[in-house]
Amino acid sequence: MAITLPDLPYARDALAPHISAETLDFHHGKHHRTYVDKANELVKGTPLDSEALETIIRAAWTDKNAALFNNAAQIWNHSFYWRSMKPGGGGRPTGKLAEAIGRDFGSFEKFADAFKAAGAGQFGSGWAWLVVKNGKLDVRKTGNAETPLTEDGVTPLLTMDVWEHAYYLDFQNRRPDYITAFLEHLVNWDFAADNFAKA
Repeated sequence: MAITLPDLPYARDALAPHISAETLDFHHGKHHRTYVDKANELVKGTPLDSEALETIIRAAWTDKNAALFNNAAQIWNHSFYWRSMKPGGGGRPTGKLAEAIGRDFGSFEKFADAFKAAGAGQFGSGWAWLVVKNGKLDVRKTGNAETPLTEDGVTPLLTMDVWEHAYYLDFQNRRPDYITAFLEHLVNWDFAADNFAKA
């Protein structure tokens, strides 16, 4: 069962002007595709070549197979990232997720500050995450390809890519501006709420 590159859940120009079609051409069309191609090469002919992507990621993490983990986890992280955004997104969540954010962070503003700090404070490449563990929300940051999937009992709700290839064509070295645009104009709270409901 070959790993496939998922289609974007929107047109390539749908996130403009915050994320351009050119960025998505490179980010999805080249970076994400390369991770898919490389992971398929690495699992071909092994017992993992018929396994689900999440199983491959956890096996590679356990076995300390860095090449396979990095490519497989980046496939999953990116697929999750595309769904963490939507055209006309941003703003604030509603319903039970909003209540949980208020309960666990004190306010939406405090959550936003923590999420921005995670993204801006990730040295080099990585990810900022909103996750839930044991019913409590938390903000995490992970380096390179690392993902909350490797931690038992943690469910990712949304993620923001802070690798330079996610924003450099549109924001150059202004990562904080990209993070602000993500929260104010791009984040898909419906996706996060659905994940929260299933957690």
